[in-house]
Amino acid sequence: MRNANVLLINPWIYDFAAYDFWSKPLGLLYLAGILRKNSVNVQLIDCLNPLHPGLTEDKGIKKPRRKSSGQGQYPKEILSKPEPLQGIPRNYHRYGIPPRLFRQELHDCAPPDIVLVTSMMTYWYPGVFDAITVVREIFPDVPILLGGNYVTLCPDHARLSGADFILPGEGERHLRFIMEEVLQLEIQYLPDPTNLDSLPYPAFDLLPYKEQVPIMTSRGCPFRCIYCASHLLNSSFRRRSPELVADEIAFWNRQFGISHFSFYDDAFLMNPEEMAIPLMEEIIRRDLSCQFHCPNGLHLRSMDEKISRLMIRSGFRTLRFGFETSNSDQQVRTGGKVTNEHLNKAISCLKQAGYEPADIGLYLLCGLPGQSAQEVEESIRFVLSFGAKPVLAEFSPIPGTGLWDRSVQTSPYDLANEPLYHNNTLLPCRHESFTYEDYRKLKSLIKARGETASAHIRP
Repeated sequence: MRNANVLLINPWIYDFAAYDFWSKPLGLLYLAGILRKNSVNVQLIDCLNPLHPGLTEDKGIKKPRRKSSGQGQYPKEILSKPEPLQGIPRNYHRYGIPPRLFRQELHDCAPPDIVLVTSMMTYWYPGVFDAITVVREIFPDVPILLGGNYVTLCPDHARLSGADFILPGEGERHLRFIMEEVLQLEIQYLPDPTNLDSLPYPAFDLLPYKEQVPIMTSRGCPFRCIYCASHLLNSSFRRRSPELVADEIAFWNRQFGISHFSFYDDAFLMNPEEMAIPLMEEIIRRDLSCQFHCPNGLHLRSMDEKISRLMIRSGFRTLRFGFETSNSDQQVRTGGKVTNEHLNKAISCLKQAGYEPADIGLYLLCGLPGQSAQEVEESIRFVLSFGAKPVLAEFSPIPGTGLWDRSVQTSPYDLANEPLYHNNTLLPCRHESFTYEDYRKLKSLIKARGETASAHIRP
């Protein structure tokens, strides 16, 4: 059987702001691992590579500042704003390597039989479109397949991308089509989509920089919060074996020296006896000297003294929890996953375990349809009263979620036809009781209280 070459591309981000909170194209790298098990040669071009050696040659690119933990800035340069965003008084950027370096990498790679492009936020599609345009320029006759979150949530719009095929949903479910229909090869290995333990490790070795890697312990979420797309992006809630997750962490740590890992699971702490507790106990037992980061928002309701102690002993350093609001009625309306009592108990347990107030970040939604600035301010003050850190999460309307129809009805923007308007920078569902000025005041409140807290804890 002939060997096929597949080129994977993680495209640029086009936005007003972007920051690398331990992000990696995990779905694309899982697909790479499966393709390798089918004897396919795989290459990766990461347009977001913050450490590309060619960046030193471009004077117009702002060089990124990075942290040893694996987070930091992306390279960026100012772009002209697309027409729908002309009225926004902020600079618009391309985040990632310049097109010159992208073309150079395309010319340098082995000629591919197909190109797989991933996508993330719906309103980042201009970077996806431009990447596909450049690929088509270099490889005019090579089939281009586009998948990822944007494709899953906006499949009709994604057909405008220039890709030959769009692949909504989980990438593994399209493996037979990729292998047999597009590459015209016999499939040798097909993982069971209901069994995450049947997946090979992601091909992290393809990454041009490996400061940290994300670890998947589950997919999906048992909750159906009306602002969240987890149930749209994942076919069901499934978990891996905690022992096998520990095996993977140990593999990347000992084979590649990686000591920072991120968890982007939507429900890592749900039913903690099934995953979180045995995994942390296994990490401690194996004496893995690693640090773990949870930027996606952990569930507060599961936190207790035992889990708090295990988290600090096993190396969990960056803690972010999804609190959303202190308004009890809003808590029920948005999904009912957390209450103020859950917050009180969780913060008390975390502090007793040894976490500092600045370590405990609480996401607060702002800009929901009909939400008032007063509600958000009350939530900020409520979180601050516990000595924790409020983190504003500006609402982005997502097609297919419980809040989508109301968002479309109330927004001043054409959300249904232009994904650029989903951008949270716009506060797309703002109204007379929640304006840009209200938002700036809320940000200033958090900053002022944060600076006061920092001054109090300085030696």
